[in-house]
Amino acid sequence: MSRVAEGVSPLELADYQKAVRLVLRHPLVTPGYPDKAALTTVRRWAGQLRTDLMEALGYRLVTTADTARLQRAQDGLDATRPALTRAGRPFDRRRYAYLVLTLAALGRHGAQVALGELADAVAADAVRIDGLGLDTARKPDRDAFVDAVTWLTERGALTLADGSATAWAGDPERAEALYDIDREILLAVHHPTRVLQHLTSVTSLLDSSGALGLSAGRAAQRRDQARRARRLVLENPVAYYAEADSELLGQLRAPALAEDLERLTGLTVERRAEGVALIDTSGRLSDLRFPGGGTVAQAALLLAARISAAVQRSGRHALELLPAPTAAERLAARALRLDGALPSHGLVAELTAPDEESAYETTPGGEGQEPTETRYPFVTDSWLRGRLKEITAEYGAGFAADLRGDPDRLLGQALDLLAAMSLIVRVDGGALALPLLARYRGVTARVRTRTAAGPPSQTALFADDTVNDIAKDPTP
Repeated sequence: MSRVAEGVSPLELADYQKAVRLVLRHPLVTPGYPDKAALTTVRRWAGQLRTDLMEALGYRLVTTADTARLQRAQDGLDATRPALTRAGRPFDRRRYAYLVLTLAALGRHGAQVALGELADAVAADAVRIDGLGLDTARKPDRDAFVDAVTWLTERGALTLADGSATAWAGDPERAEALYDIDREILLAVHHPTRVLQHLTSVTSLLDSSGALGLSAGRAAQRRDQARRARRLVLENPVAYYAEADSELLGQLRAPALAEDLERLTGLTVERRAEGVALIDTSGRLSDLRFPGGGTVAQAALLLAARISAAVQRSGRHALELLPAPTAAERLAARALRLDGALPSHGLVAELTAPDEESAYETTPGGEGQEPTETRYPFVTDSWLRGRLKEITAEYGAGFAADLRGDPDRLLGQALDLLAAMSLIVRVDGGALALPLLARYRGVTARVRTRTAAGPPSQTALFADDTVNDIAKDPTP
């Protein structure tokens, strides 16, 4: 029997699960973020949440008078949860750099700060970093800086007292903005579990057991593997058995995993021959929804249907089968790219050397056994470009004009979305179709024109024969 939520009565279980989903979806909760009721909900269940999240997942919940901060244990490098700009686009490297420098600069200010003064402080630090800089005379630099400040404002670390950041970004000579600084929230925003200056590679951040102070003794290994298995299912669209090592595979197949996660989150665990997934049809927990609205999501769904149809071919028209990069190989590749951006001179020069031992080196087979190689259908880049051209010709009237006119960018973003949803793996020269892709093999679509009342309803989720409505905007 599951020990999760032992102290929660059946009548209150739904409210408790709502609090679990809330803190998992928003690791930082403040009086105004993500909404005014969120902190009250989390604080009501804080004690039970601390116990269950640590026991089931190895996550630590830290609460103060005005914050609730969830410290996650990280098992991999995840690029699917970026910070977002005011326009809803992922942060680029410049914006992330400005965000970090803004946090550092705010630590040197008092209770209030003017936006122009804060920009000057960040610029003074940015100019010492090769290739960065912050020139307030340049509109792109001002926009990137305001995106970083807005990200902090949305979470309550800064509160606008007077003026307008947007107006300042438009003309800093004529406009200004004044902010109140919330020290408690500011500290909760940046709450690392490691002293970053001591890390030798980004993969050192993945030593989650040591980072959170968990026991590393032999007696705790099975418990930590069970936590890792629950995290894998919770944090990813699907956990494929073929990618799991022997110990983790046993935990993924254990009945207790489904029982614990379903009682903790209120969602349903679905098992198939290829893996296990936590199904969130309502979007109560997911940070990335698929299918969804927007040009990229619509194009990705239609592309998924065409890839899935190609997978069904047999005989001489069957797709070539290739092995996918292992989880360890994908982690090593991502780490290499990130480590290449670390400082290469000064006091932290040692950070440029990758820590090869810190990466997970696991195989689907047990110790002393030959790993079982799983192969997946392969589609080439040229084939994908051809299918997207067909999709654009048939449904492009419903796509955003800028993406419709830039097919390479649209294809790249669509494939990135499919990869983030564990539907494909991108490899040199094309992509590999993963088993979950078969869920979308019967997708059809029709273009509908928006009316004055608003856009039409979107796709029915998780059906094998999905009808996808693409809204055609009557404006050019």
